Amino acid sequence: MAARLSRLYSYWRSSASYRVRIALNVKGIAHEIVPVSLIADGGQHRKDDYRARNPQMLVPFFDDGRVATGQSQAIIEYLDEAHPGPKLLPGDAAGRARVRAFAGAICSDIQPLQNLRVLQYLDREFEISENARADWVRHWIRTGFEAAEVLAAGDSPYAFGDSPTLADACLVPQMYNARRFDLPLDDFPRLVAIDAACNALDAFRRAAPEAQPDAP
Repeated sequence: MAARLSRLYSYWRSSASYRVRIALNVKGIAHEIVPVSLIADGGQHRKDDYRARNPQMLVPFFDDGRVATGQSQAIIEYLDEAHPGPKLLPGDAAGRARVRAFAGAICSDIQPLQNLRVLQYLDREFEISENARADWVRHWIRTGFEAAEVLAAGDSPYAFGDSPTLADACLVPQMYNARRFDLPLDDFPRLVAIDAACNALDAFRRAAPEAQPDAP
């Protein structure tokens, strides 16, 4: 019996989905993108069929017939452990800790505060202006990037070495969002250089929002 093709439930502009798309491409894992719009129909992630699949009603969600799980970092670490190919986490415990700390600074401390459901809550409950919302997003990205610039200090092409890791898979989507919200990046030359090195790779370019089947 042929192996089931892995499915990634994804939204084109979701930075968490973007991370997993990068990881799948870097690892060379064949997969199907299943678009889940966070906008259309009041949010397809809120529909009963998707909620039954993922009670958190978030993207991404990954299903390969053996594992069905949400949370981008958990998905990426599963892919790295379960599949051959380039490793996204270093082989030594200290190296893994550094990469995970950098990834956590983005995935836990920056991205959730600019998540669509958070911004929608600010709009709905506090009626903030569009400018105030953008200022909110830029503040939290800038604050996180100030730490990330130091954490990734060095002269390697990628955040932690000569090949992409989980850290790079998390950074590149956040750099995309920084530009989307017009955050000046002059104070973050190291992050800009890492982002450029990653986006020179086909695996990263194919994961970009505009390259997705559900991109407008």
